[in-house]
Amino acid sequence: MNTPLIRPELVTSPEGPFLAAAELTQRESRATASHSHARGQLMGALSGLVSVGVNRQHWVVPAIHAIWIPPHCEHSVRSHGPFSGWSVFIAEQRCAELPGEPRAIRTTSLLRAAVRRAASWDGTQLDTQRSRIAEVILDELAASQAESLGLPAPEDARLLRITDALVRDLSDSRRLEQWAEWAGLSPRTLSRKFSAETGLSFAQWRAQARLLRALELVADGVSVTTIALELGYDNVSAFIDMFRRATGTTPGRYGTAEPGLTGDGRDE
Repeated sequence: MNTPLIRPELVTSPEGPFLAAAELTQRESRATASHSHARGQLMGALSGLVSVGVNRQHWVVPAIHAIWIPPHCEHSVRSHGPFSGWSVFIAEQRCAELPGEPRAIRTTSLLRAAVRRAASWDGTQLDTQRSRIAEVILDELAASQAESLGLPAPEDARLLRITDALVRDLSDSRRLEQWAEWAGLSPRTLSRKFSAETGLSFAQWRAQARLLRALELVADGVSVTTIALELGYDNVSAFIDMFRRATGTTPGRYGTAEPGLTGDGRDE
């Protein structure tokens, strides 16, 4: 059974402070069925990794990222292994200037410090000092850039057969032409419909699926060699190169570098 992340009335009631936050650590995995609420939610992991299902997409949220879920947006949540994370709930009327669509963001030191302070509050109305900290959280979210940590699902049944088969075995390296023959459509139709329904080419979708699975496995402490083999890479170096291009660091260092800092220690 999941421990409530935050007092339910702080999420469901229009009364109370315009921003409420909480942190939670639990040893067992955490899973929450699809639901929605009037408040927007910014969710992040302090350790481990969280998967979020939202708007026909699968989002992966590693410890140095967070996902923004606008008000009334259906979403489900699952952690991989022990969970330590945080959430910020923002009153609907204060979400007008925030992103209108779900997005993954890379957290900054300032955002994480402000959230930690907000998580210590008792849920009463915000005084002047607390309001300033809450406004910092809103400003950081409003200024954030979207990160590519989502995987859109196609609607066509034949494309879904392909994506489902790929997710079950990401080491499958069949070419687009071979997948098209397997699913019973022409390569040209597969290519056109894949781009139209997901916004990604077939190759881009498979690469994104492999990256997101790699993030899950890294968070679970799986060895780099095992991950490379599971994802179908010919060698470990090829996998590490892919991971570095996508995330800016190696699998071994992922999640340990201070987010949002340049080499000279300044915020980007």
